[in-house]
Amino acid sequence: MSKQMTINAEFAKGLWEHNPVLRQLLGMCPTLAVTTSAINGVGMGLATTFVLTCASLMISLLRKLIPGQVRIASFIVVIATFVTIVDLTMKAQFPEMSKSLGAFIPLIVVNCIILGRAEAFASKNNPGRAIIDALGMGLGFTASLTTLGGIREVLGNGTLFGVQVMPHQYVPWIVMILPAGAFLTLGLMLGIYNKFNHRHEEAALRAARLAAAAKGV
Repeated sequence: MSKQMTINAEFAKGLWEHNPVLRQLLGMCPTLAVTTSAINGVGMGLATTFVLTCASLMISLLRKLIPGQVRIASFIVVIATFVTIVDLTMKAQFPEMSKSLGAFIPLIVVNCIILGRAEAFASKNNPGRAIIDALGMGLGFTASLTTLGGIREVLGNGTLFGVQVMPHQYVPWIVMILPAGAFLTLGLMLGIYNKFNHRHEEAALRAARLAAAAKGV
């Protein structure tokens, strides 16, 4: 039971507590650049998740064989290999999405989320934990991009995943599909996230104080 709880916590931390976008503010370039629609957010997020998971697994398996002096260069070679696989696969199977995401797919190789998790976690833990951590972080990244892209698409085009969801008389906010809209929407999401966390921390602190007072009595 304890082991299962540890696995769940390892996975869940990337979804909320240590969310790469909302908490760590990593991967801001693709987060702001490609999220003009929800489907772009899904595509970018899943491509990054694949690279992150595969690279973390490989780095964890090789962690005892990679010399410390060349570990960063070795990590980049591993990451670049899986980025190439994703890039070529998307061009062959999903050409429209590949065209829409453009250079940001090859640029996954320099995404600090992937290199950061390789250095901080995968290179120090067994393959099982590395995969769970990577999946949690990757899906947290995907959820953030999809939410950001969905908000911008609804307000900027009146659609969600290409389906009309706003009344036909709705006048789209063009600013939402422009760079300024990305900053405004991300700022709003960060504000809501931080407000929620602040209230949760205050509630936990009050509960701890009450528990301490009860023990004192």
